[in-house]
Amino acid sequence: MKPSPRFLFILTFLGSFFLASPEADSCTSNLNLNVSIPFDTTNLHCLSVWDAQSFILRYAQTSANTWSFILSTPDTNSYIAMGFSVGGGMVGSSAMVGWVASRGASGGIKQYYLGGVTPNQVVPDKGNLQVIDNSTFITLQSSRLFMVFQLETTEPLSSLIFATGSTGLFPAPPSFALTIHLDKVSTRIDYSEANIGSSQGDGNSSQLNGSTSQSADSCGSNLNLSVPLLFDTTNLNCLPVWNAQGYILRYSQTSQNIWSFILSAPNPNSYIAIGFSPNGGMVGSSAIVGWISSNGAGGGMKQYYLTGLTPNQVVPDRGNLKVLTNSTFITSQSSRLYMAFQLQTNQPLSKLIYAFGPNGVFPSAPTFSLTQHQDKVSITLNYATGSSATTGNSYTILKRSHGILNIFGWGILIIMGAIVARYFKEWDPFWFYFHASVQSLGFVLGVTGVISGFVLNNQLHTDVSLHKVLGIIIFVLACLQIMALLGRPKKESKVRKYWNLYHHNLGRILIILAIANIFYGIKLGKEGSGWNIGYGIVLAVLLTMAITFETQQCSRDD
Repeated sequence: MKPSPRFLFILTFLGSFFLASPEADSCTSNLNLNVSIPFDTTNLHCLSVWDAQSFILRYAQTSANTWSFILSTPDTNSYIAMGFSVGGGMVGSSAMVGWVASRGASGGIKQYYLGGVTPNQVVPDKGNLQVIDNSTFITLQSSRLFMVFQLETTEPLSSLIFATGSTGLFPAPPSFALTIHLDKVSTRIDYSEANIGSSQGDGNSSQLNGSTSQSADSCGSNLNLSVPLLFDTTNLNCLPVWNAQGYILRYSQTSQNIWSFILSAPNPNSYIAIGFSPNGGMVGSSAIVGWISSNGAGGGMKQYYLTGLTPNQVVPDRGNLKVLTNSTFITSQSSRLYMAFQLQTNQPLSKLIYAFGPNGVFPSAPTFSLTQHQDKVSITLNYATGSSATTGNSYTILKRSHGILNIFGWGILIIMGAIVARYFKEWDPFWFYFHASVQSLGFVLGVTGVISGFVLNNQLHTDVSLHKVLGIIIFVLACLQIMALLGRPKKESKVRKYWNLYHHNLGRILIILAIANIFYGIKLGKEGSGWNIGYGIVLAVLLTMAITFETQQCSRDD
C-alpha cells in the first residue's frame, strides 16, 4: 500500500525534530568535534562530573608538565566555568570561564581569579593557572558547548568547581565582569584513577546540602565520605577529642615520616581549627584551619602561625607544619565538616588545640585574617596508644586554685582584718595581734595566688593584660602596707596621724581594687554565675557587718 502524503509529512516532521534535537554527550560516545584540537584526543580520560547538569570532563597528561582538558556542557545561553581550588571552596580558586553568546554569534574564554564571593572580587585575566598560549577555545556544536584548554603544571589541583551562569547574561567588554553563578557544584578528582566524588553544591544539584538531618559522627561508625581521599582510611585511629563540641579526630602513620589526619566537626558556619603546640598554649603553635560557608559560597584551608593572641598576630600561610602538597581537603557532609591533611614529620607534636570561630565570620581574601575563636580546648594526645587527656583539666585546677587563693587572701581576709582594726580597738591589744595575723595570712595567700597566676599565664598564653596589671598593683600596695607596718611610729609621735592617713587610705584602695579584680577574674575564667553569687554573698555579709559596726560606732560618738 502506498503511504499517504499525510503520513509522509508526519515522518518528515519527526525526522527533522530528532535531527534538530540536542545531542547528548557521554563518556560512551566518541568525541567528534568539527574543529581541530591542538592535542591528541584519542586517549583522554572521561568523567561525568555533574550529572544533574550533564557536565562531561575529558582530560589527559599530554607530556611531563602539560595537561589537556575538554569540558562538554549543554548550552545554557550563559557562561560555563571550571575552577581549580586549593580547599574545595570558591574563594582563592582560579577558573577557566567560557561562553558563546546568541547561539554562536560571539564568544570567549578567560581565566578568572576568585578573590571573594561578590562579582567585583572575581578578577578577569588573573589567576594561578599557567594556561598554555593559543591552547584555549570554545565551540558550540549540537546545542552543547565544548571548552578546550591546556595547563602547564606537574599535576593540577584535585578540587574542582563547576558552575553555570544566569541565562542571557554574558561577560562583556571592557570589564568582562562575571555575574554570580546560577548553580554550582564542587568535586574532587583523582587524576590517576579517574575517580571523583561530590563535595558540595547549590540548589537541586547538591546531594550533601540537600539533607537536613545532622549525622552525628562517632568512632563506632564507619567513615563514609562521598569524596575520595589521597590516603588509606581503613586503618585510622579514632578518638573523640572534644566531647562538648562533637569533635572527632582520625589519624594514622601512613609511612615512616608521613602522618594522615581527618578532623570531623559539626559545621559551625565558621572556621574549625586544629593546632599543634610545643607547650599546650596558643602562642608559638601552628594550626590547620578550614571553613565552608553554610550557603556553599566559599571555603578553603590554610596553615596559620600563631605569633600572638591578637588577630594581626595570626599569620596565614606560615607555620612549622610541613603539609604535603595537594593533601589538604575539606568537605561538608550531613551538617559536618571533614578536614583532611597530611604532615611530613617523624612524630607530630602531642599537644593539640581545637577551636572554632564566631558564627557567620570566615577568613576572606586578600588578607585571610582569622577572627578570635569562639571557643577552644587543649588536649595531649598519645599517638601510640590513641589515648588523650584534656590539657585543660590541669589548667582548670591551677586556674581555680589561683582564684580561690586570691579570693580568700585579698578578697576576704584583708577585709576582715580591716574591719577588726577599725571597730574593735577597745579590745587592745587583741585587735592589733588579730589584725596583724589575719592581714599577714591574707598577704601570704594573695602572693601565692599572684604567683600561680603568672604560672597559669605562661602556660596558657591568654590575653589577660588588665587582670595582670591590677594584680601587680594590688601586690605592690600590699608590700607597701607590710613596709608601713614595720615602720609604724608610736602613738605619741607627731607623724602618727600622717601614718594613719597613709595606711588607712592605702588599705581602702587595695580592698576596692581587689574586689574589682576578683569579679573580673571570675569573668575571664568563665566560671559562671556560681562563683559570682558565692563571693557576692560573702562580700554582702562583710559589708553588712561593717555597716552595723559603723552605725554602732557613730551612735557611741554622739
